Amino acid sequence: MTDYAQVLTSRYAGDQWSLDGNDYATLNWFSSTTKPTQTELDAQWPAVNYNNQVAQVESTRRTQYEAQSDGIYFEWQRGTNTQAAWEAAVQAVKDANPYPPTP
Repeated sequence: MTDYAQVLTSRYAGDQWSLDGNDYATLNWFSSTTKPTQTELDAQWPAVNYNNQVAQVESTRRTQYEAQSDGIYFEWQRGTNTQAAWEAAVQAVKDANPYPPTP
């Protein structure tokens, strides 16, 4: 199901609008640009949803890199660990947090 607020926020950031719930029928368009149709918004949803999922994966990866691999990187730089150990830790984070399939 299309999340109209997410599509509008992502793709029509410069426009003024209001929406009650997630019902296209309640979309009030206050901008001088043409109000997008429900079909147009529905067509944009897969890409917006995919981009949101990718952003979530990247955020999770950043947090896990800091917790799991950054310390090993600095150990490697100091000579107390190996590059291979750091690369394995990075790969473990990637494996645990794969990107979603493209739409």
